[in-house]
Amino acid sequence: MTDHSDDVRDFARRERPLEGLRVLEFGSLIAGPFATRIMAEFGAEVIKVERPGAGDPLRTWRYVDPRTKTSLWWALQSRNKKLVTLNVGHPEGLDLARRLAAESDILVENFKPGTLEKLGLGWEVLRELNPRLILVRVSGYGQTGPYKDRPGFANIGEAMGGIRYITGEPNRAPVRSGISLGDSLASLYAVIGALTAVHARDVRGIGEGQVVDVALYEAVFNLMESMVPEYDVAGIVRERTGSSLPGITPSNTYCSKDGSYVAIGGNSDAIFKRLMEAIGRPELGEDPRYATNADRTEHADELDSLIEDWVEGRTAEEITRILDEADVPVGPIYTVEDIVADEQYEAREMLLEAEVEGVGSVRMPGLAPKLSETPGAVGWYGGALGAHNEEVYGGLLGLPADEIGRLAEEGAI
Repeated sequence: MTDHSDDVRDFARRERPLEGLRVLEFGSLIAGPFATRIMAEFGAEVIKVERPGAGDPLRTWRYVDPRTKTSLWWALQSRNKKLVTLNVGHPEGLDLARRLAAESDILVENFKPGTLEKLGLGWEVLRELNPRLILVRVSGYGQTGPYKDRPGFANIGEAMGGIRYITGEPNRAPVRSGISLGDSLASLYAVIGALTAVHARDVRGIGEGQVVDVALYEAVFNLMESMVPEYDVAGIVRERTGSSLPGITPSNTYCSKDGSYVAIGGNSDAIFKRLMEAIGRPELGEDPRYATNADRTEHADELDSLIEDWVEGRTAEEITRILDEADVPVGPIYTVEDIVADEQYEAREMLLEAEVEGVGSVRMPGLAPKLSETPGAVGWYGGALGAHNEEVYGGLLGLPADEIGRLAEEGAI
């Protein structure tokens, strides 16, 4: 396990690529907060706003540690963020929100469309306060269109974006992945959009901010490869095909002798020949029936049966060793237990040893992507509700301590 104590100590001194950007987060749960987490990991100053008393619901989602009454997900999702409490429904709270927006480069929100406007923080107001502000809006269906007022969560975005329909076994109900994939994809597009807008403002010389409108269903839909043109030209509707990948042959998941699953990809012409050599059937690599991917796709079932027979007689470790030596793409289907024991994850520093207050040492995911000269870093994990009120309201906005205390007593923060 990689010891990142030096990274934490040196966090403030390291050259980080997004240093100098201030991001104000009016978000909760996953889509908005995951986007700002990525920005914070690479040096942006992220100020996360939570409602006094309640806080982000993610604080109590999934596994909640009994010692802290807080989820471990929270420690991960809010790392490197400055946490403040703010009641925008309070007149003085609204004033503070506007002052924070005036001092920020980017504002990220994932409310239902129209909510910011009802709070008195619509785009026209924000642009007047800060013409350079970039407003990133993440919602189920986007800020326009007939569905914009519908509530939308990750599962709905995945369903309407097209990925659910093609996921699962033939003739069975569509299935979902075990994570909030739609939210996470939308977060990535939010980061892409935000940094694209920063480049336009600061490098291309536009000089002004703009609105970045991210819809969950569109983030999913954008991954759907050539489905639309295939349907438009040839009337093809992709269907659920289990673990195989239609039109790419062979590429499937197989069960080994010891009950483990391995993914094998032998779909390029050269790799297919090496795969056949590795499983003891070199003559098939020269068989004209399997000469090209299109040829192999016509015989996908028989090739799958052939590979399956070979896999069933060997352990996952044997299969991986043999195919690695043959330079054929192969990989075991990992559980989280496999991940935390894997040397590749270790070598790439994708498992960090995190010190979470009240819990102790906890393994957490590392940072991606890897930058050679200005890598990201983790300075701290999670935190209590309003942990940075004094630093932000006192340091950034210049409020005296007695004023911060009064605002807290009156429910504004």
